[in-house]
Amino acid sequence: MSHSKVTMEVGNDGVAVITISNPPVNALAIPIIDGLKEKFAEATGRNDVKAIVLTGKGGRFSGGFDINVFTKVHGTGDVSVMPDVSVDLVTNAVEGSLLVCTSQALTGLLCYGSFKGTQRLPRLVGLSKAIEVMLSSKPIMSEEGKKLGLIDALVPSKELLKVSREWALDMAEGRKPWLRSLHRTDKIGSLSEAREVLRMARLQAKKTAPNLPQHQVCLDVIEEGIVHGGYSGVLKEAKVFKEIVLSDTSRGLVHVFLAQRATSKVPNVTDVGLKPRQVKKVAIIGGGLMGSGIATALIVNNIFVVLKEVNSEYLLKGIKTVEANVRGLANRGKMTKDKAEKALSMLKGVLDYSEFKDVDMVIEAVVENVALKQKIFSEIEKACPPHCILATNTSTIDLNLIGEKMNSQDRLIGAHFFSPAHLMPLLEIVRTQKTSPQIILDLMTVGKVIKKVPVVVGNCTGFAVNRTFFPYTQGSHLLVSLGVDAYRIDRVICNFGFPLGPFQLQDLAGYGVAFAVGQEYAKAFSDRIFKSPLLELLAKDGRNGKNNGKGYYIYEKGSKPKPDPSVLSIIEESRRLTNIMPGGKPISVTDREVLEMILFPVVNEACRVLDEGVVVRASDLDVASVLGMSFPSYRGGIVFWADMVGANHVYRSLKKWSEMYGSFYKPSKFLEERAMKGIPLSAPATSSASTKSRL
Repeated sequence: MSHSKVTMEVGNDGVAVITISNPPVNALAIPIIDGLKEKFAEATGRNDVKAIVLTGKGGRFSGGFDINVFTKVHGTGDVSVMPDVSVDLVTNAVEGSLLVCTSQALTGLLCYGSFKGTQRLPRLVGLSKAIEVMLSSKPIMSEEGKKLGLIDALVPSKELLKVSREWALDMAEGRKPWLRSLHRTDKIGSLSEAREVLRMARLQAKKTAPNLPQHQVCLDVIEEGIVHGGYSGVLKEAKVFKEIVLSDTSRGLVHVFLAQRATSKVPNVTDVGLKPRQVKKVAIIGGGLMGSGIATALIVNNIFVVLKEVNSEYLLKGIKTVEANVRGLANRGKMTKDKAEKALSMLKGVLDYSEFKDVDMVIEAVVENVALKQKIFSEIEKACPPHCILATNTSTIDLNLIGEKMNSQDRLIGAHFFSPAHLMPLLEIVRTQKTSPQIILDLMTVGKVIKKVPVVVGNCTGFAVNRTFFPYTQGSHLLVSLGVDAYRIDRVICNFGFPLGPFQLQDLAGYGVAFAVGQEYAKAFSDRIFKSPLLELLAKDGRNGKNNGKGYYIYEKGSKPKPDPSVLSIIEESRRLTNIMPGGKPISVTDREVLEMILFPVVNEACRVLDEGVVVRASDLDVASVLGMSFPSYRGGIVFWADMVGANHVYRSLKKWSEMYGSFYKPSKFLEERAMKGIPLSAPATSSASTKSRL
């Protein structure tokens, strides 16, 4: 069979150059692997071929394995569709190998276990470094790869093929040594040393990734190869991979990966022939935590920023925050110091609108006050050119309220960043019924330029992400009012996979934000909120979380947060005021029930968001929950996880709790209908539902 995406040319020097051509990243799809087998077999069967060079078209070798293959496995449960490459592409065809790269190359361990990465990498770079790379999935820069021994030579891109041919021929004709990485042991150390390294790695993996079985499996496979030899490790690698690829963890991670790709497709925006306009200069109004973070994200990606504040004191504080953000990135190795200085040169502070006359976009990032925002948008509409995008970073307020006094409401859009804005990867793009498709496309493009994942959502209080998760905080407060220990709740949520529990998260955000946002939700969703006096009591006690070092936890410099025993009396006072404990006694619940009583109301609100057409597709909400709210990615996102749990179980649990504890837990009609009919929550909306879309 001929495989047009894998070609071979044999030169007069006797070197066969096999080239992968599978744009855009030369992914190793099944047809590519079959083509490689065919070409390797052909090359080894020819008398005029002395050596083989494997490369990729367009200056890129391969960007990894085609993830779509996993969806076929997950859909059918049949692992036989995976290509079998547990032995070399052609048995005994490749007796030795060299890796030649350009200085811009990135190398990493392919997640696909059957390519022998678990056996070769430790033998090339040493056991400790190999484990670090495999468990973190971080790529190795070319210079580091050369020092470690992973890469044999670094050459300019123009000379890559020429040098590769020369080295391959030198190795074939004995002028360079044959390198058989699968049989090397010189970088492994003694067996006792290797086992100690693996023991420590297992303890670390258990601590940092307790819910990720692939980490422990990876270490088991590495140990198999060290104890019984590389070939034995290869066989075990192939066997366990076919087992773990069917796990819920695999399903969740693959779903999030593909769902993230899908966010770039927005009906009537990306499919109507529009071309994005270039955004070169952005004005930001407000230099607080969010404004300075957004400014940082823009300037480090070569977009000029004008930062406006109301007085010199606030402006200087905002500029210093941006400087600290940029230098922090440089100190952590995320950018060079030269690039950091260049980025800071693209920031200008102002106290009026004089610099707004030629900006391509304005992002308002002031406090959550409707009247103030209305005033600002009325002013900037006059100060900015007619093509300018007028964006607000509000996290909660209905955009129609903000734009009420504007004339050009087609330019109004939400650009909701998540804190810290220069680090968090999600950009929630909020459109109204009047927002121009061109404006939406332009902001999506800006999001990609500054390395965010843009998710387009409809307009409502809280939009998609914060609205879906408002029951998260309220559910945790309800449980505390029912007598459940707050610190236990944090532990349960962290054990599930969130980086922080709800109470530590409140401490981190500060209570002022929670008060402001809570008022908006109380107005919009009065039929299903739970109002707790706890935050108000904490504030009266002089607490504001991490901002002043006192909240549910005590925050001391250089130490981890510690539970504050003195909070317990405040919690007891809150319980007395709410007075909802049955018979005045704390309820008895398992850890699983604690988790479900907090997350099932979130699923319930997600159902309402889906029913109202606030998101394009259910998977957009999964991506947003992972990237914006730190929902564990290996669980696939909030809707995917709910489907794994089962809509019927979610519905029946909420119905039971609503009868016991009130309307906060009342199941939505969407959830009830899906549960009764056995339809997944993620299934596309019916035609009747789509007529009320907010998109």
